[in-house]
Amino acid sequence: MNNSLEIIENLNSKRNQLLNEIHKVIIGQDTVIDNIIIGLFSNGHILIEGVPGLAKTLLISTIARTFNLSFSRIQFTPDLMPSDITGSEILNQSEHRLDNYYDFIKGPVFANIILADEINRTPPKTQAALLQAMQENQVTYGNRTWNLDLPFIVMATQNPIEQEGTYPLPEAQLDRFMFYINIGYPTLDEEKQIVAKTTGVLEEAVSSVMNGEELILAQKSIRSIPVSEHVINYAVQLVRSTRPNEEGASDYVKKWVNWGAGPRASQFLIMAAKARAALLGRLSPAEDDIINVAEIVMQHRILVSFAAEAEGISSKDIIRHLIETRH
Repeated sequence: MNNSLEIIENLNSKRNQLLNEIHKVIIGQDTVIDNIIIGLFSNGHILIEGVPGLAKTLLISTIARTFNLSFSRIQFTPDLMPSDITGSEILNQSEHRLDNYYDFIKGPVFANIILADEINRTPPKTQAALLQAMQENQVTYGNRTWNLDLPFIVMATQNPIEQEGTYPLPEAQLDRFMFYINIGYPTLDEEKQIVAKTTGVLEEAVSSVMNGEELILAQKSIRSIPVSEHVINYAVQLVRSTRPNEEGASDYVKKWVNWGAGPRASQFLIMAAKARAALLGRLSPAEDDIINVAEIVMQHRILVSFAAEAEGISSKDIIRHLIETRH
């Protein structure tokens, strides 16, 4: 426990070092970077949505370098096969053996950080190839199973425009992503800096701040952080308030929501709040930590009604309304 306490007390310093290294390459996007770091320390998978050209791939690969983790990028396309993700067996011959035999050639999923680029451009059968890996940290091919090296985190991207030729992620797969993060355009000053930096010749090297073993120890230490009863109650009540069929559901939710968030949302709210508190130098999360991560944890777990879509009311609007009415 003392060792865990020491690790947690050092996390704020580590966070600042990570931000310094990441910002050598990435300009702006402070909130996005903070949220991805929280997701990493929570050991959660992350779905990132943004238009092309916002440096999503560069951001994720840079974060992998700051942790000295292996990085693999999978470009999802309509013709991608499950074996292109997990790997496949090939027939081999050897002068030392009389018979032919099969060797399993590991696919790109065998890395610490996976960038599943434009995940919604491939059919559900191929999307499902990631499901076992994301849930169980394992890959099964035929009658054999391989464990994935830890830490193992999937960061998927999808494009909010050009919906033709896309396959929306099933609810079960969406629910496996701890965070749903939206990346917006940079500010005017940030865009000027980006243009100046990326059209020159100088490239700054990024140094690693932590390694995989240290990240795993930090993740375990964060899980050991105590949470007060009123913070757990706040998180659970917030999630339950999104369900239109729940006893005591508000007329607002009954009107605008078809399906609310499930228990996994409550779990992820608490884990993310623990990680955020530790990274900011605190030994226990508060309600403000829950509020800070509520949108990215819950927005993809709330299915709005047709009436809400017609009125332009999003799941984010519903979460904000529920938070405001609870204070």
